[in-house]
Amino acid sequence: MRILFLGDVVGRAARTAVIAQLPRLRQRLDLDFVVVNGENSAGGFGITPKIAEEFYDAGVDCLTTGNHVWDQRELLGTIDRDSRMVRPANFPPGTPGRGATLLQDRSGRQVLVINIMARLFMDPLDDPFAVVDRLLADTGMPGVVDAIVVDFHGEASSEKMAMGHHLDGRVSLVVGTHTHIPTSDLHILRGGTAYQTDAGMCGDYDSVIGMVKEPAVARFIRKMPTERLTPAEGQPTICGLVLETDDATGLARRVEPLRIGGRLSPAWPSGFAPADPAA
Repeated sequence: MRILFLGDVVGRAARTAVIAQLPRLRQRLDLDFVVVNGENSAGGFGITPKIAEEFYDAGVDCLTTGNHVWDQRELLGTIDRDSRMVRPANFPPGTPGRGATLLQDRSGRQVLVINIMARLFMDPLDDPFAVVDRLLADTGMPGVVDAIVVDFHGEASSEKMAMGHHLDGRVSLVVGTHTHIPTSDLHILRGGTAYQTDAGMCGDYDSVIGMVKEPAVARFIRKMPTERLTPAEGQPTICGLVLETDDATGLARRVEPLRIGGRLSPAWPSGFAPADPAA
């Protein structure tokens, strides 16, 4: 199975680029399943039901979120009905939505997507390690499901790496989101789980983690409130990874970075046709 995971989509320009490129990416990379973190896609803060539908129409199979999931209040009325969107599973019981969802790829194979939020420098939610263990207690690869993708949304690289090792051999992929900067540690752990500390954002890197840089810099210098932060709308880089799993085990066979467009150095998975230069 070939899975594309794209990191946090920040703002309109990034959203437009991802939606425009996804049909071509699905074809050129022969993708079976696409996961996108959409929690910053509505003006940098949250996601709306309308934007979610635009992603689905473009070829996204599942949307993950994070600490900004409730920034757009209208989502509260629809997230319970949307089986293709997940919010962090370690929110308290009774929180709308779901923390994991079981979906099918284009061939009918079962893909479990889990969204978990870290606790270091984040909200004091339930223990993410215990929560993910409970979610996996009755779900194994192969057999019950064919692949398991875990989006671990958090600040601390140490906590993300600990989760990767904790789940090694039990899931297909553990990938970090939230910090908006792609890390260079993409690899397959000893037990066969693919891992990256942060997939990076889909957004304009001439910015401060996707936001217009002048007011963001001023907040650090003056330590005073500034104008509301807004997404930078320059040419975005689409950042993520392509994972290929072993159908016999569900574990990773290979994993490679994907970066197209914008300011970052490009990266395209080997063995495929070159990326679209207009990306």
